[in-house]
Amino acid sequence: MNGDRYLLDTNIVLYILNGDKDLSSFLNNQYIFISIITEMKLLSYHSISKNEIHFLKNFIDETEVTPLDDKVKDVAISVRKKYKLKLPDSIVAATAIAYDIPLITADKQFKSITELQLLYFDPNV
Repeated sequence: MNGDRYLLDTNIVLYILNGDKDLSSFLNNQYIFISIITEMKLLSYHSISKNEIHFLKNFIDETEVTPLDDKVKDVAISVRKKYKLKLPDSIVAATAIAYDIPLITADKQFKSITELQLLYFDPNV
C-alpha cells in the first residue's frame, strides 16, 4: 500500500463528517483524496442546506479532488464491464486503481475488485 495516501468513498466522508472518531483518528495527518464523483455526490443531495454546503466545501478544500481523466476513464470502463458496477462506483474504483491509492469504503461491493487496494470500514464494529 502507499503509506499515508487514501482515496475516500462518499460513505466514508459522510461518516467522518458525522463525527466518526475512529476514522478521523486514522486519517489524521494523512493525504486524503476524493474522486470528482464523490465531490459531485456530496454537493448534489437535494435537501442539502447552505450551511451543509459550506461545511462540505471546507472539507473538500482540505482534500485532493482527482479529475476524471483519460486514464481513469479507461480503467472505469474496464471495471464496469468486469464487475458490473454502477458507473459512479466504477469511476471511484478506477480512480483508486489508476492513481495507485488505497480506497477506504464501507461499500461491500468493492471487495470483489481484485485490482483495488482496499480498506473496508465496517461501521457496525
